[in-house]
Amino acid sequence: MCVETKKIYAMATDPIYIGTGGYTIGRVDNTIVRDPITQIPKIPGSSLAGTWRYYMALKLVSSIRELQPSFEDIKKQKGTNLGEKLKNWINNTKSNNGWDKIKKEWLKYHGNVIATIKCAGQDDAPNAELDQVNHSGHCGHCIVCKAFGYSKKDKSWQGMLFFSDLNILFFPVSTRLGVRWITSKQLLNLAGFEVSEEAAENKVIVSKNPSQESYLNLGWLNLEIDKDIKFLDISQIPLKNNIKNLIQDNLILVPDNLISQIINANLEVRTSVSIDPLTGAAKESALFTSEAIPRGTIFYGEIRLMDRSSLGSEDLPSLQSIWQGLKESKDFYKTLGIGGMTTRGFGRMEVYLEEEKKNE
Repeated sequence: MCVETKKIYAMATDPIYIGTGGYTIGRVDNTIVRDPITQIPKIPGSSLAGTWRYYMALKLVSSIRELQPSFEDIKKQKGTNLGEKLKNWINNTKSNNGWDKIKKEWLKYHGNVIATIKCAGQDDAPNAELDQVNHSGHCGHCIVCKAFGYSKKDKSWQGMLFFSDLNILFFPVSTRLGVRWITSKQLLNLAGFEVSEEAAENKVIVSKNPSQESYLNLGWLNLEIDKDIKFLDISQIPLKNNIKNLIQDNLILVPDNLISQIINANLEVRTSVSIDPLTGAAKESALFTSEAIPRGTIFYGEIRLMDRSSLGSEDLPSLQSIWQGLKESKDFYKTLGIGGMTTRGFGRMEVYLEEEKKNE
């Protein structure tokens, strides 16, 4: 069984809020998800997989909407199962329905002819047989269902994609010299970067120090500058060149024992109030605060693609087709975003994909 591992990077272009649910007594009312060990905020893999499934289905359905047949036309085709009927429909009608004009491989997968936007949501007909599905839930045959998985009465499919959490790699902090991006040796090593340098206790290492400062404030902390060296080359990270150069010149390596405190002390906290729709004014006792990961934060993670063809499963899309679908749908994160309160200026991010390795 072949597993391909792909690196994924992302940059927050808006503050990102993925809440834990409920309220807490403390600095903010609505808290965000954190790693239970390090207490550093993150984007859960479940949030990434759920939104990406929707965006891939949205891209798929919008691309082939005019070419899709009615479900009754599919049932009329010869074949012992729905998969054979789908193939026969394409073979019998491709000359006049435009299906043969599709150029992109991931869109040409035969199961896509019955794909709907519901293939991205919770199945509203989980007890129906696959051959009896009439656009009422997961179709079980399109590339979205095959890649992300589905569950029906007669069959459940785990899927071929596995998403890790998106963890923080570089975190922006306001200083008296402008914005700087902090990281630590532990964060870099966990992300796969080999870094030998390590900041001394209560000191920081800066990538550049043109003004020859002796101390630098990171939020409310004022730390001594230990060294002025280029401790990390980020040229291989697939970010835009202008962003990459900006971060490279403003990197700060902080001690591992301080990274969590600095990040949590510099999260964005936004105060909101509920509006009474009748009066247009604020509701009484409806003030609340929410914290979020600030814009400019750089994340890293992994996507694993598993080739399940050796399990004897039929009609599976290729890993290359699935990867192409992910790449072509990732731009929805720039507009629709991820997490909560996306209508209040939260959630947008840019996603960058990079191939890593193949494990046999």
